[in-house]
Amino acid sequence: MVVSTVSEIEAALPKLTAEELVRVEKAVHSQYRQRGGGIIYDDSHGVETEADLIAAADEAFQAYDQAEAAHAKRPAR
Repeated sequence: MVVSTVSEIEAALPKLTAEELVRVEKAVHSQYRQRGGGIIYDDSHGVETEADLIAAADEAFQAYDQAEAAHAKRPAR
């Protein structure tokens, strides 16, 4: 049931206006705040979670590894 609900929400997003998307975003941020777990940063622009930071760090490290590999002329990890 949860998977179909998430799929329905995802399918509806492209049909929403910008104002409606803002409302949805505020509702999601509110849920993060109410649950409290894993929130690192929370302000009027939204929330930043541990998972967001981990994903950003992984992306940065992969870019660094690729640049280093290109410079060293060897395959990236």
